[in-house]
Amino acid sequence: MSRCYDDFLKKIKDFEKYLLIDKKYSNETIKSYSNDLHKFYDFILNNDLKFNDIKRKDIMDYINFLNKQKLSTNSINHNISVLKNFYKFIVINEHLTIDPTEYIEAPKLRKSLPKVLTIDEVEKLLDVDLIDKYSYRNKAMLELMYATGLRVSELVNLKINDIDFDSCLVKTLGKGSKERIIPIGEYAILFLSKYLNEYRPQLLKKDFNDYLFLNNRGKQISRQSFYKIVEDLAIKKNIKTKISPHTLRHSFATHLLDRGADIVSIKEMLGHSSLSTTQIYTHLSNQKLKEEYGKFHPHG
Repeated sequence: MSRCYDDFLKKIKDFEKYLLIDKKYSNETIKSYSNDLHKFYDFILNNDLKFNDIKRKDIMDYINFLNKQKLSTNSINHNISVLKNFYKFIVINEHLTIDPTEYIEAPKLRKSLPKVLTIDEVEKLLDVDLIDKYSYRNKAMLELMYATGLRVSELVNLKINDIDFDSCLVKTLGKGSKERIIPIGEYAILFLSKYLNEYRPQLLKKDFNDYLFLNNRGKQISRQSFYKIVEDLAIKKNIKTKISPHTLRHSFATHLLDRGADIVSIKEMLGHSSLSTTQIYTHLSNQKLKEEYGKFHPHG
């Protein structure tokens, strides 16, 4: 491998340090950025391109390459955004004078509303057969997620001390390492307490571990494991909507809004930096109103 390619890998490492130290991005976000940059690295390596000589045309060729890989518009936009941020960092640090991504535009996204479960579907999903330490853990995770609207990354990264059982509150670090406090309902607190006191000790191995939710090896449960748990439960409960843990977050926000909760309060609980992000849930509620109107109005 030539020195120029080694130099490119070093720039990626420097960029990762910048994201961690200066931007305070989470490890998951940095990993996502790194994956996209290594994909670009493979592309320039396979096409015998030199990093310092890359032009706008080469970036366009890369985007076409991503299109041929049948990536979604969201994924392609993420790749472009990562490249733009990476090159901005490179130019600022005077490794390059011209940014080849400067006039690259991301493909327009087709606006789609997030999938949301009905209250009946949520009740079915949360109706876990409580038979062992795993089922009690899963029940506690599901109840907590629906009670608080946590992101799945926030859920699996919770430590025991992040739950205040006396005040019924959870403390979490969201995007950009921003801390927020969210209230927890008594029902979720009940199952959290039962899991923590009776069943978590059964999962814990000899090594100390202060993560709240553990896997069968006594380690922190992964996002992927929880995704699988939710998918398997949805199939078992015959829930037709294709769901993921994030669906519970969307359902949390939508059900609060449907019952008259203030959108600014929902924004704070979700940890959105902008109210416009939260307002997508008003579109969901409006869509539901239209559907009900069409069903039941005599001239609907």
